[in-house]
Amino acid sequence: MKLKQLESYLGSLEQFSTPKIELEQYPTGAHIASRMLYTAENSFEDVNSKVVADFGCGCGTLGLAAGLLGAEYKCFGLDIDAESLEIAYANADELELDMDFIQCDISNLKWRGQIVETVVMNPPFGTRRKGADMDFLSSAMKVASQAVYSLHKTTTREHVKRAALRDYNARSAEVICELRYDVPQLYKFHKKKEVDIAVDLWRFVPQRKQERSL
Repeated sequence: MKLKQLESYLGSLEQFSTPKIELEQYPTGAHIASRMLYTAENSFEDVNSKVVADFGCGCGTLGLAAGLLGAEYKCFGLDIDAESLEIAYANADELELDMDFIQCDISNLKWRGQIVETVVMNPPFGTRRKGADMDFLSSAMKVASQAVYSLHKTTTREHVKRAALRDYNARSAEVICELRYDVPQLYKFHKKKEVDIAVDLWRFVPQRKQERSL
């Protein structure tokens, strides 16, 4: 599938109608989501025929992008919010993709399902609950066997890299590119119609199990 076609499919998805600020719910736009997953597949072959999990999936955009790129073999969407999962399920149905959705708390995740090769996520930035972004990354690194793709504020770059390599058993932590994240005016405290935030698209490679035990 070509990039523009992928972006078009994702642009048709239903998004949050009543987002919850305590969960830092912001839609992952079609532009940024399509490039994130397209890069994961075309540069690193981390999507097609892989088991992919979308952590904090919200309305399912990243996980469904993975499904459109060939991860339909098995794709999971995990989120704490039941209303978001209902929207995600409807979006999957609209695209005729088979995706499993699980309601759970990512920050306290005890994964006992099948082996997940790739985790994709747009975690909370941690503006409402300090450290929420790193809790997501910690959980993702424990689950993924091949790669983790995640969006984090560019201003946190050094902190993210240091924590990934030192605390979360990353074999490598690489910023693939810097993107502009469009934050729409969703909440009452938003003064501007739209704000652009500089974010890094990261690719983390977890250590193999035998490396962790050394």
